[in-house]
Amino acid sequence: MERIAVFAGSFDPFTLAHLSIAKRASSLFDRIFIVVAQNVNKKSLFPVEVRMRFIQKAVAGLRNISVESYSGLTVDFAKKNAAKYLVRGIRSSAEFDAERNLAWNNRRLASEIETVFLQIEPEFADVSSSAVREVLKFGGDISSMVPSTILHDILHETEKL
Repeated sequence: MERIAVFAGSFDPFTLAHLSIAKRASSLFDRIFIVVAQNVNKKSLFPVEVRMRFIQKAVAGLRNISVESYSGLTVDFAKKNAAKYLVRGIRSSAEFDAERNLAWNNRRLASEIETVFLQIEPEFADVSSSAVREVLKFGGDISSMVPSTILHDILHETEKL
């Protein structure tokens, strides 16, 4: 049986921490869907299509990963795509508590889908999309926070805003 996983998030923008989780997950699962969530409660810096393009470029060398967008419950996307696993990256104990609660709720909604937590490496523990957006806002250097393959694209798109 093919092991299919979903790695969902807003990815606004995709960071080195996200890429690290995607690479590690790609070695654990046969297929990975990176799903750009369309969260109506969040004001995104980049449109969904642009975020998808960033991710596709960043993971181009990982053949078992595809990039999709979705509006709705992640478990519903997983069910529609025969995924039995949700991948979540964990940076801290505080984040673990929130992610554990989300995993419990997802389990309640779809008991056949398991959440797999991958701890982010120490060198990426402080890298988050919100930190990247903050640095961008003030014209700082984000080169140590995002994949080099999409750095220019992020800076170019930011100029358009």
